[in-house]
Amino acid sequence: MPWWIAPALAACLTFVGPVLAAPAPAPCRPVQAEGETYTVCTVDLRRDKVRLFWRGADGQPYSSLSTLGDRQGPSLRFAMNAGMYDKDQAPVGLYVEEGRELKGVSTASGPGNFHLKPNGVFYVKGDRAGVLDTTRYLRVNPKPDFATQSGPMLVVDGHIHPKISSDGPSQKIRNGVGVRDEGRTAVFAISERPVSFGAFARLFKDTLSCRNALFLDGSVSSLYAPSMNRSDLSRPLGPMVGAVAR
Repeated sequence: MPWWIAPALAACLTFVGPVLAAPAPAPCRPVQAEGETYTVCTVDLRRDKVRLFWRGADGQPYSSLSTLGDRQGPSLRFAMNAGMYDKDQAPVGLYVEEGRELKGVSTASGPGNFHLKPNGVFYVKGDRAGVLDTTRYLRVNPKPDFATQSGPMLVVDGHIHPKISSDGPSQKIRNGVGVRDEGRTAVFAISERPVSFGAFARLFKDTLSCRNALFLDGSVSSLYAPSMNRSDLSRPLGPMVGAVAR
């Protein structure tokens, strides 16, 4: 072999193509706590964007997770119902989308889980998320990009809501959201079987290490997770929350 060919051949043999970025890990996984199974979807807000969805371009509610998934396409990494709503599928309390407040904060008293105070707000501002009880949210006034109000709070500053019993008689499939890592991580969870409020609150406090967490709903709780080939059916939904790639 001529001497001038060998170096060129060696260069060809040792060339390594561009290093491809590792695919983002699947956001949702099963988690066991106190003998129950939950699906937990974790979002690093520096990588993915958490946003809320209510009405499509036609002005009508998306109504179902499958419709939302079809319209958002593969960019939607997962979604679930987000906050309580009325018979017209409109938010009961605060709802902010793309910085626009479409429904104001409710401080009213009344029956039902929403009014089991302290209730609270899940919100996103830039690459941080937060969960605050409603009174503190109004005081802080974070001017979020996205926000939804629901109730009750599950965990408040590391303590379970004072009116939630350890294991009450109400057993439902439930979903909720908490935050950790100074708001850089949002943690969503849904139970696979009916569970008590107490068990669900302890999931966020003890297993998921969230100092603040908010109940989103029960009975209608449902999940869209394409990485798990999952798209739950439910009654018509109001607001939904999901993660999309930045």
